[in-house]
Amino acid sequence: MIRRCDQKDFEAILEIINDAAQAYKGVIPADRWHDPYMSRRQLQKEIHAGVIFWGLEEEGGLIGVMGIQDKGDVTLIRHAYVRSHLRNQGIGSQLLLFLESLTQNPILIGTWADAIWALSFYQKNGYQLVSIDEKNHLLKKYWTIPERQIETSVVLAGTK
Repeated sequence: MIRRCDQKDFEAILEIINDAAQAYKGVIPADRWHDPYMSRRQLQKEIHAGVIFWGLEEEGGLIGVMGIQDKGDVTLIRHAYVRSHLRNQGIGSQLLLFLESLTQNPILIGTWADAIWALSFYQKNGYQLVSIDEKNHLLKKYWTIPERQIETSVVLAGTK
C-alpha cells in the first residue's frame, strides 16, 4: 500500500534513505559523501521546505520512500530510496507512477551524474536528461544545493 508519510514515519524514512544511499559511497565525489548520508537535521529541513514523502508499506513497515515537492510551475521528485535488500523489485517504479498521478505539472528529477543505476531507472520510466546548460539553470532555480553538487549532478525531465 502506498501512503503519505507523517511524523511517526520520520525514523523509518531516515533509515531507508541512509541504507539505500550506501550505494553512493565510492561512486559520487568523495567531498559530497557524508556518513550518515542524510542527517536528522537535513531531513527535517527538507520536510520543512515542502518535500512530502510517500511510502510503500508492506506488512506494517515502510520498504521504500519517495518525496514530491511542488515548486509552482514544476514538481520535483526528491529523495527516492528503497531498502537495499529489496531493490529491483518494482518498488521505486510503483512509487514514481503514483507520485506522477499527483501532479499535472512537468516533473523534474535531480540525481548524481555518476549514479548510473538511478539514471537508468528514471530513463526506463520515461525521463530524459536535459542539456548541461538547462541542468545548471534548473538546479539553481528549483533546488537549494551547493555549487559543487550542481557540478556533479544531472536533471531528468518527464515527457508529459
